[in-house]
Amino acid sequence: MDEHLKALQTSLEAGAQRADAEGIEFWFARDLQTPLGYARWENFQTAIQRAMQSCEASGHGVLDHFRGVTKMIALGKGGEREIDDFMLTRYACYLIAQNGDSRKQEIAFAQTYFAVQTRKQELIEDRMRLQARMEARDRLKESEKALSQNIYERGVDDAGFGRIRSRGDQALFGGHTTLAMKNKYGIVASRPLADFLPTLTIAAKNLATEMTNHNVQQDNLRGEPAITHEHVKNNESVRDMLGQRGIQPEKLAAEEDLKKLERRVKTEDKKLAERTKTLPPPQNGNQ
Repeated sequence: MDEHLKALQTSLEAGAQRADAEGIEFWFARDLQTPLGYARWENFQTAIQRAMQSCEASGHGVLDHFRGVTKMIALGKGGEREIDDFMLTRYACYLIAQNGDSRKQEIAFAQTYFAVQTRKQELIEDRMRLQARMEARDRLKESEKALSQNIYERGVDDAGFGRIRSRGDQALFGGHTTLAMKNKYGIVASRPLADFLPTLTIAAKNLATEMTNHNVQQDNLRGEPAITHEHVKNNESVRDMLGQRGIQPEKLAAEEDLKKLERRVKTEDKKLAERTKTLPPPQNGNQ
């Protein structure tokens, strides 16, 4: 874990509060705003409101996890001013991270930190690697969907798209076909190869596909032969780039089925709300 994320972890841990004898854990939203990369309170409130809607949609009581409060802050020359804030359970913090801008490194880390309920760095890092792999797979799905739609308008049907994608795989994996790679990894023919690939290989496939999308549009390529040639060349280029760093995609080990991992993550995330202690009753002066 890099130093920035270690500092963020320390900040999140330092912001944790405890209430009553049961040790109910909560955070103040104002304490999370800056660590999660939000310069303006108004923008952070938008993420909080979306999280509250997600909480309600999931069937959990919003007030059990989000509570509006007012706080006094010190001003210059001994003055004070009242500001709005929120008390947030761990589940609420997780939902805020889920509804925040995942392109922010801080938000991506917070999604993991609040989900795993542990301070063990190795478990946090494991979850982050899994999250990165799932996000890479989602990006590949989107780029392949865009390519399929793009080339359909240029005279290539679904079967042709399958052939183009297969030829691209063969170029990326040094002559090994998609079926050969599935056999190598012990994957049934009906399952997508990408669901078993490491993050690096998924990202490589995505880069080649994005390059094909770009050049098909820029050069107005039409028909299966021209688009196949373009996609093969892009995969060869990506393979050459990896080769310069001593990486051969066909020699990288397969990883656990992403579908199974996604189901496990969703199950664990659903249990998070059940494991989280709800907020204590409102105190005088709190909303």
